[in-house]
Amino acid sequence: MKVLHLDINHPLIIEQLQDLGFVNEEDYTSSKEEVIAKIANYDGIIIRSRFKLNKDFLSAAKNLKFIGRLGAGLENIDVEFAVAQGIQLFSAPEGNRNAVGEHALGMLLSLFNKLNKADHEVRNGKWLREENRGVELEGKTVGIIGYGNMGKSFAKKLQGFDVEVLCYDIKENVGDQFAKQVSLAEFKNRVEVLSLHTPLTPLTQNMVDREFINSFKNNFWFINTGRGQSVITTDLVEALKSGKILGAGLDVLEYEKTSFENLFSSKDAMPEAFQYLIKAENVLLSPHVAGWTVESKRKLAQVIVDKIKANFQ
Repeated sequence: MKVLHLDINHPLIIEQLQDLGFVNEEDYTSSKEEVIAKIANYDGIIIRSRFKLNKDFLSAAKNLKFIGRLGAGLENIDVEFAVAQGIQLFSAPEGNRNAVGEHALGMLLSLFNKLNKADHEVRNGKWLREENRGVELEGKTVGIIGYGNMGKSFAKKLQGFDVEVLCYDIKENVGDQFAKQVSLAEFKNRVEVLSLHTPLTPLTQNMVDREFINSFKNNFWFINTGRGQSVITTDLVEALKSGKILGAGLDVLEYEKTSFENLFSSKDAMPEAFQYLIKAENVLLSPHVAGWTVESKRKLAQVIVDKIKANFQ
């Protein structure tokens, strides 16, 4: 079986697939059109987020048996069409869930203690103690929307902080010893910290809008390590200005490109809402790297290899 690697990943994925008898070919530079012209020659694809595998692409992949995506989601693949074509899809949320959980917790603690603001001030010769008085996580009610691999990892990391953790998910009976599953009404009535861990689907796209934000009883802190397109940024900024959202830790933004690689590649003017975010002292930003650690790079590759081996050996 011939496998085409379209993104650079941890070398173990090529090494171990070779040991299993697969023929590996690497192409990290060809255009999508150039790849389409030869994709019929391959039985498998390994991709991260280089470009969309849409119907046209998959239709040309006459012999494709599997796609391995080194990440948590499959939104850059036409899943319905791929399944109809008999193509098996492998993602790897198990590989970077620990990294995401740690990143979400780090963002939350940094916001609570104004670490980003304080660090900037000290570096500029300001020693402002009262202005940087923080708040404590202990005693807070933390709410997690999307209680899969990432949500569960974050909940586990919260153990030891003496917080109550609630979760909401469209799937039933996903709560565990780390989080109590509740109705959306109870969730909105109680949480003081909201952390988003949902994939991008028709249900979650633009989910966090003005109406959603204002339906929460308490003013709250907001963390998003899921997908940027789940949040309407102009409504988020409005809530930050009003104090409904006390602070936000955003690893993802709605302005990201499909590849998640470069927010600033567009020639369009920077959106006004984004201009606000980059200046706001109660906003912490990172470039979609919550699941992007030295360890997760290896784990993601290993998860995909193991899934391919389980299905094609």
